[in-house]
Amino acid sequence: MSPFDPIDSALAPAPDPKRVAGLTDTPYAHRGLHGAGRIENSRSAFDAAIAAGHGIELDVQASADGEAFVIHDYDLGRLTGSRGKVAERNSAELKAIGLAGTEEMLAPLSDILASIAGRVPLLIELKAPNRRVGRLCGAVRRALEGYGGTVGIMSFNPEVGRWFAWHAPHLARGLVVTESGKKGLRGRFERHLSLWRARPDFLAFDIRDLPSRFAARQRARGLPVLTWTVRTAAERARAAAHADQIIYELGPDPL
Repeated sequence: MSPFDPIDSALAPAPDPKRVAGLTDTPYAHRGLHGAGRIENSRSAFDAAIAAGHGIELDVQASADGEAFVIHDYDLGRLTGSRGKVAERNSAELKAIGLAGTEEMLAPLSDILASIAGRVPLLIELKAPNRRVGRLCGAVRRALEGYGGTVGIMSFNPEVGRWFAWHAPHLARGLVVTESGKKGLRGRFERHLSLWRARPDFLAFDIRDLPSRFAARQRARGLPVLTWTVRTAAERARAAAHADQIIYELGPDPL
C-alpha cells in the first residue's frame, strides 16, 4: 500500500461508474482520423473517425472574445496560413482563417458538436497554459449546453478539472498525465497534487509511461485509464495490459 492511497481516495474519490459510462467503449482518433490528406482537428478528420465507428479526441482554445475553437497549437502558423496567437484573435477573425491545404476554416466547438451530434464518444482537451482557465472553461461549458452525446473534458492543467468540479459537476472530467522528465520523487508528488486538485473521473496517460505505478493504483480504485498516443502494435499490446482504452493515430501497423 502506498502512503498516498488514503489521501487519493479522500481528496480525489473514484467516480460513480455511471459518470464514466461509455467513455471506454471505443478507441479514440487523436485529433480526429487525420492523415491521407485530412488535417488534424478538421471536419474531414472527424467525419472519418465517425465513419470508422471510433470516438474523437479534439483540442480547444478560447478566442479573445471567449468562444471555444477547435485547434491544438497556441500559434496559428503550423496549421493555417496565418500567424499569431489564437488567443489574440476574436471569433469572427478565427472563423475566417483556413486550415492549411484544405478548403476548411477554423471552427468553433459549438459547430463541431452540432456536426458530431452524439454519434460517437468525444474527448475534449482544453489547452490551458496557466492558472487563468475560467474563460476557456466557461466557453466549453456553454458550447456543451444541451449536448446529448457521451463526452469527457480533460487537460494537463489541474485547474481545469477543479473549475469543472465547481461549475459543471455533471460533466465527466479527466486529467492528462505524462511522466516525461518527472520520474523522481518530486514528479511523483506533483502527480498526486494534480490529482487532488483536479479530482478527475478518469486519466489520459502517456503510453510511453505505461506500465506506471501511479496509473495502476488509480485504475485499481476505479478511475478508467485512457492512453495516448498509440501508433504501433507494440503500443496497442501495452495499452491492452495497462489501460482501458486507446487514443490513437494511424501508424505503420493497421489498427
